Amino acid sequence: MDSNIKCIGVLTSGGDAPGMNAAIRAVTRGAIFNGIRVFGIYRGYKGLITNEIEEFKTNSVSNIIQQGGTILKTARCDEFKTKEGRAIAYENMQKHGIEALVVIGGDGSLTGAAIFSSEYNIPIVGLPATIDNDLNATDVTIGYDTALNTIMEAMDKIRDTATSHERLFFIEVMGRNCGYLALNSAIASGAEAAIIPEISMEKDQLAELIEQGFRKSKSSSMVLVAESPVTGGAYNLAERVKKQYPQYDVRVTILGHLQRGGTPSAQDRILASRMGVASIQALIENQRSVMIGIRENEITYVPFRRAIKKERAISEELLEVLRISSI
Repeated sequence: MDSNIKCIGVLTSGGDAPGMNAAIRAVTRGAIFNGIRVFGIYRGYKGLITNEIEEFKTNSVSNIIQQGGTILKTARCDEFKTKEGRAIAYENMQKHGIEALVVIGGDGSLTGAAIFSSEYNIPIVGLPATIDNDLNATDVTIGYDTALNTIMEAMDKIRDTATSHERLFFIEVMGRNCGYLALNSAIASGAEAAIIPEISMEKDQLAELIEQGFRKSKSSSMVLVAESPVTGGAYNLAERVKKQYPQYDVRVTILGHLQRGGTPSAQDRILASRMGVASIQALIENQRSVMIGIRENEITYVPFRRAIKKERAISEELLEVLRISSI
């Protein structure tokens, strides 16, 4: 049975990701197309509590599809983690007549959405937006493709210096406990290896790489490192190499937040637009507590509990591709 929702709110939460603005645009215009009022909520869950809420019209989201970051801003909000904070957020929703929410963000954002929806019986649909690509039950998340291309372009530039000076470079990328950015960046840039948390828990990747011989017949070597306590990070690995293998001329580059910025790729704009429109359709169909996913290029509805249950497993096939192509 279709719902009778007449007014929704949209917010972005957690780390920014290229394509969030495209998602905001699609949610806003998808809602208006279906006769539903839309309120933009600034600074994520914090804005729900501080009442930073503004009605959006079609022109509110004009000329933003090409922009990185998020026009709605994003912020941490410890108060939303409390029952008292969520009660204030719900009161502010009621003041504006907001009956449902579209939450654009990563696993932490969707975890908060699941709790809020459960406590107040609010229809909430989530859009997976994180450069880490670490959410379960979707092939890809909004922002991942752009970040991957940003890293690849940086790696191409670093290789020029690595080759000129015959150096070993450790390049650290984001990803927390998920190695997809590091692994696929290594494949795309022709790197020698990727040190990722999923494998670091099983074996000493650095020792294995050294034993196999970094350089072989190559004039340079580049190793991608996922930023994680499990891997130890690029600086710790570089220090270890300097102590144990002083024959190597080692350098470190931390790509940092440049990975999260920039103009979203065509793929991210299309993905965000599809998911944004799908979120409105999901609310019309009376769906609640679901994330919009994509599997084999088809839109799917994924229950929050499944989407945030565990981080996605790394692909053994990709590991094999890197191992073979880097000889």
